[in-house]
Parts: sequence; structure tokens; C-alpha cells
Amino acid sequence: MIDSHAHIFASEFDVDRNDVIERAKKEGVKKIILVGFSSKTNEQAYALAKMDSFFYPTCGLHPSEVDDGFEEEIKKLEEFIKKNKVYAVGECGLDYYWDTSYKEQQKEAFRRQIELSIKYDLPLIIHCRDAIQDTYDILKDYEKAYGVMHCYSGSYEMAKEFIKLGFCISLGGPVTFKNAKEPKRVAENIPLEYLLIETDSPYLAPTPYRGKRNESSFVKYTLEEIAKIRNIEIKELEKILDSNTIKLFKLED
Repeated sequence: MIDSHAHIFASEFDVDRNDVIERAKKEGVKKIILVGFSSKTNEQAYALAKMDSFFYPTCGLHPSEVDDGFEEEIKKLEEFIKKNKVYAVGECGLDYYWDTSYKEQQKEAFRRQIELSIKYDLPLIIHCRDAIQDTYDILKDYEKAYGVMHCYSGSYEMAKEFIKLGFCISLGGPVTFKNAKEPKRVAENIPLEYLLIETDSPYLAPTPYRGKRNESSFVKYTLEEIAKIRNIEIKELEKILDSNTIKLFKLED
């Protein structure tokens, strides 16, 4: 298994980070994409990745981190990409759920990160919350953009449109929730070659840990749920999803 999106550098893991990592390895997690989303967390992800080849770091500017000073943050981001081996740009994107005060700045910061991903031939990790149409409208302007819609929560119809643009769809813990009709529909119907799984730990823990801190060892619950939905052997699905993740992020196999 590969956890394609985790934040194990987060403070929620300060008391037992090593135990969390060991549990993931014990459960069969072979690789974890450590996703940065600000100048501080980009450094944290990279520092943790240097300690264990099990990790693959990324760097980005999350839409919730965007304000009037985003231009300087984008400059720092490009310098970080130039200096360090990273595997994706992001997490980036649009988020209108918490605050729309900087909507136009979010859009511009998103565009700038798409341009960086194209310039350095890196996949995008896209965060999208209550902004699916704007996210789509921006992405379709960039023919060379590719990457993954992280912890996708949109419709199956929109998932098909993102796939046409060159993006994979990643599902996390919410697909295991009993009332998660649309994530289950996405899991059942999208072509398997475009599917990834993740935890987004410490957030969005799957059933049976819903509401608690998430961790990478729990990615198996998402794998098992999708295997059940697709009526496919768990090991067969695991092999396909691992291959998809390795290909997208250009990981060492």
C-alpha cells in the first residue's frame, strides 16, 4: 500500500510519531507522500523525508494559507523546488468553505503553482472545497497540467471531467462512511488506472476510527472498502493503486 497524501510532520503526531510510522510499516504501507502546504510545512515534510526513504516530500501553498502576501510565498516556493528534490507541487487549489475574503488571490496563487508544476514537470496535488467549478475552469486553461484531485468529494460526473484534463482521483477515509453515496459511486465507476488512495492524516479518519486522529496505517480501510465496492481482490487492487501512485509521482519502485 501507498498512502498518497499524509501530514505526519503535523503537531498531532509530536508525541508518538515514530510509533505511527512503525504501525504504518507493520500494516504493509510501503511509501508515504508527505504533503507540504506552506513555507513552514514544506520544510517540515522535507526534513522528515530526509530521515527515512519511506517518505516522499512535496511542497505547495494551500489556499487557506493565501492572503495579500502570497506573491512572496510563491517566490519562496519556487526557490524550494529549485533547491530540493520534491515529488509534486501542492497541496494547492481553491477553498471557499472557510473564508472567501481572498478568493481572487487564491485563484492567482493556484495559477502560479500550476505554472510551476509545468515548468518543473511535477504533478499537482489539488485541494478543492466548495470551489469545484472554479477549480475546473482554471485547470482547463493549462493543457500540460497533470496530477491528482486529493481526497476527492465531488460528483462522479465532475470526476470524469477532471480525468479528461489529465488528473487522477484520490479517495480517502470518507469513502468508508455509511452515508457516503457519491464517494462510493466515484469509487465504483471511475477507471481503475486513474484511482489513488490516501489518508490525509491526521484528518478524515475512516470507519471505524471516524472522528479520531487519522494515521497512515488506516489507509487499509479505504483499500478494503474500494475492493468491496468494485468486487475485486484486495491484493489485486493494491497492486493497481500502487502502480498508479508510483507512475504519477515518479517514485522509486
